Amino acid sequence: MSDAEEAVVEDVSDAGATARAVVENVGEVIVGKETTVEHLVVALLGRGHVLLEDVPGVGKTMLARAVATSFECAFNRVQFTPDLLPADITGVNVYNQKTGTFEFREGPVFANVVLGDEINRAPPKTQTALLEAMEEETVTVDGETRRLPDPFFVVATQNSVERDRTYELPAAELDRFAMKLSLGYPDETEEQEVLGRVVGDHPIDTLEPVATTDDLVAARRTTANVTVGEPVRSYVTRLARYTRENAQLGVSPRGSVSLLRAAQGRAVLDDRDYVVPDDVQTEAEPVLTHRIRVGRGEGSARELVRSALSAVPIE
Repeated sequence: MSDAEEAVVEDVSDAGATARAVVENVGEVIVGKETTVEHLVVALLGRGHVLLEDVPGVGKTMLARAVATSFECAFNRVQFTPDLLPADITGVNVYNQKTGTFEFREGPVFANVVLGDEINRAPPKTQTALLEAMEEETVTVDGETRRLPDPFFVVATQNSVERDRTYELPAAELDRFAMKLSLGYPDETEEQEVLGRVVGDHPIDTLEPVATTDDLVAARRTTANVTVGEPVRSYVTRLARYTRENAQLGVSPRGSVSLLRAAQGRAVLDDRDYVVPDDVQTEAEPVLTHRIRVGRGEGSARELVRSALSAVPIE
């Protein structure tokens, strides 16, 4: 193995150790949801954003805060409401009477980790304020484009209960999220542990960072350099084609890219500098399911993804 190859392996090992340390650290706050936490960290490594859909009170906000704290990232939370305006998210130019000029006041989107809480409570015009930020990592206000901090990561939560008081997220917006995850209720043992931990101070208040923002940037660069061979790329393409041929709306090319990047993140989590089909299969459901629309009597999107994983051969 050449010196350059050894350096890549060492980088992957360091990045994997960082990712696993964050997963373990988040477990100090989020009890019994290691698989979901791993998926979220994998999405973060793969430069993707995450949508959390669940019932109220299961820890969605705490999960976002715990990840941000673990990486020592700047964190902002935006509570989406029906009267929220796009400028409330992106920022606005304000006239300074002393200088006679307009000055830009940054909105809460200018942070490393942005929590869009109950994003589906705001109308579509406000929701779309995040689209440019999520895709381009920039914000354009009054014709001027500004870069967002690096790294930039959006965790949006979606209210899954009060459908009559919310707006449905359009397919184009859903497609911007690399993954859609759910925490779910804890089991009896996990809930007892949660209750024991929150007596007195909440664990989030005493959580300490285990990595730096620079560590996250380095881990993302390492993840982007993980090798994805032609057989794996072909496998992802065939999975996507299967969904398009068997649903009203199948997985987009953006979805295929997200799956490959998530597979790279999974490889790093497992200390590998190359992707194997198991990485793709592990991340397929959270990456693909929310991008698929099935017709009546055709089962669920999750069932279709599982069918694709069973029917599409690994060559």
